[in-house]
Amino acid sequence: MALIDQIIARAKSNKQRIVLPESLEERTITAADRALADALADIILIGNPAEILALADKLGLKNIGKATIIDPATSEKTEEYAQLLFQLRQKKGMTIEVARQTVLNPLYFGCLIIKSGDADGQISGALSTTGDTLRPALQIIKCSPGITCVSGAMLMITQTPEYGENGVLVIGDVAVTPAPDASQLAQIAVCTARTAKSVAGFEEPRVAMLSFSTKGSAKHEVVDKVVEATALAKELDPSLKIDGELQADAALVPSVGKKKAPGSEIAGNANVLVFPNLEVGNIGYKLVQRLGRADAIGPILQGIAKPVNDLSRGCSVDDVYKMIAITACQAMDAK
Repeated sequence: MALIDQIIARAKSNKQRIVLPESLEERTITAADRALADALADIILIGNPAEILALADKLGLKNIGKATIIDPATSEKTEEYAQLLFQLRQKKGMTIEVARQTVLNPLYFGCLIIKSGDADGQISGALSTTGDTLRPALQIIKCSPGITCVSGAMLMITQTPEYGENGVLVIGDVAVTPAPDASQLAQIAVCTARTAKSVAGFEEPRVAMLSFSTKGSAKHEVVDKVVEATALAKELDPSLKIDGELQADAALVPSVGKKKAPGSEIAGNANVLVFPNLEVGNIGYKLVQRLGRADAIGPILQGIAKPVNDLSRGCSVDDVYKMIAITACQAMDAK
């Protein structure tokens, strides 16, 4: 079974409550209809019910009536959520009047539903910027315990089954933190391993901290950062199987790993790759995707206490559908 089919099957096996605040965006509502038809998740749409149902009718969608539709302008929960937002943000200068206005924003309203325990995850970005998607999540849901930075993982489905997990690799950060320090890089490693478990279904993530050096073959402060991050990641999660610093070939190719890093249980056997910075990660995954004809799924945001994911504004209906399944899998792990 293909990886995405496994993710979808896992989501169906334990349906989660996923908020789609961009309910009048055609790709989003079409994906919601498909998700409802397939019993992929319980869908919560934010907006005016008459407008949402009218759009569904125009598009010929038959299942939107199965969704929970909540209008912030009329919901009995709106004042409760405004009070919650005020409590969370008053030390930052937010007044109750501003909270009551802000809660009408569907992106904020959806995160407040999650914070209150009435939903499990949220997806936006077909209309909104990454900043608009992340801001309410960080202000309301906040980061996972022990985590202070958000990062983005990518599932890479390659045509080389001898590498990773039968050709599948989980890599990070490819989307969020441009120049992580050692502490942030350690957190990215731990979070990417968690994503490998919750989304890719890896029983045993094996994390390689990548560099241009393997075990001291080169000396530089950026190599020192990776070495320090590896040690910090072990402190953050003592059960984590991780090693670094490793060059990419030493991480992936058994013969090279054995030669360059003898005795390492990760070298030549890694299925999770952590890049030293965003520049390398973003360039690297796109080269593998285009030159190696790998399928890239993501980015999957990680580090938030409850999953909030960001779509590309150029996304397809299929992209939204897959992200619903991915977010559901993350939500199971977050409980």
